[in-house]
Amino acid sequence: MRVHLVDGTYELFRHYFAVPSAAATDGTEIAAARGVAFSVLSMLEAGATHLGVATDHVIESFRNDMWPGYKTGVDVEPELLAQFPIVEEALEAVGVVVWRMEEYEADDGMASVAAAVADEAEQVLICTPDKDLSQCVVGQHIVQFDRRANKIFDEAGVIEKFGVPPASIPDYLALVGDSADGFPGLPGWGAKSAAAVLARYGHLEDIPVDVETWEVSVRSAKKLADTLADQIDDALLFKDLATLRADLPLVKSVDDLEWRGPAEGISKMADFLRAPALEERAKRLAEDR
Repeated sequence: MRVHLVDGTYELFRHYFAVPSAAATDGTEIAAARGVAFSVLSMLEAGATHLGVATDHVIESFRNDMWPGYKTGVDVEPELLAQFPIVEEALEAVGVVVWRMEEYEADDGMASVAAAVADEAEQVLICTPDKDLSQCVVGQHIVQFDRRANKIFDEAGVIEKFGVPPASIPDYLALVGDSADGFPGLPGWGAKSAAAVLARYGHLEDIPVDVETWEVSVRSAKKLADTLADQIDDALLFKDLATLRADLPLVKSVDDLEWRGPAEGISKMADFLRAPALEERAKRLAEDR
């Protein structure tokens, strides 16, 4: 079977900025959460059988203790933050497994589940365009699926996109930085130079300190080498920030992800969201299966 792992945080942000405002029965803003619930239900209707969603139940994580500039929820709109618990409950009512990440991030959750079920699944699709998750791609077995662009990135696709294989993505992000996560990378290092050097050496630790021994030609090579040598501690810290934790005990087997129909709370949730179709479609799908 194919396993679909969905980035609930990305989906909630995407829907928040894409759908018109809507209020629940108590006046709470719920448009984005409702949109995500219907979007995930549509994946099940399209044939997904084993599916789970990871969310950043708390935006901050252990990485905030490692780097003071790491992303927080400070600048996130309150109406968006308030919908995290709503979307989690809505998805659980639909019958979908949800991992509410607190100490770790949703990305760590998806990475861990992908690794845990890989041997049992025909293919694992990590549904997010987030470049961090590209490090989890393995051949055509564990792939990244950008649902919005309807494009799948296997290992060859990752190399084509970044110029480096999945295993080098943390090193790549350490050099070029990741503005979404809040760490800057190293001065002077850009996408082209990082890709060229890492395509040859793979990891930061394997890049020769002596630029004269580099077996790759890049512009301003000496300056780049000097910067890396001077700021190697920062580079390794950024690499650690970008490295997903893939050993969290979130599932026991792929069977934990099988969709078996909506939960008992689907009626109450559908009423709260003013979405009777959510209950109707979920129940109809369960009957058809």
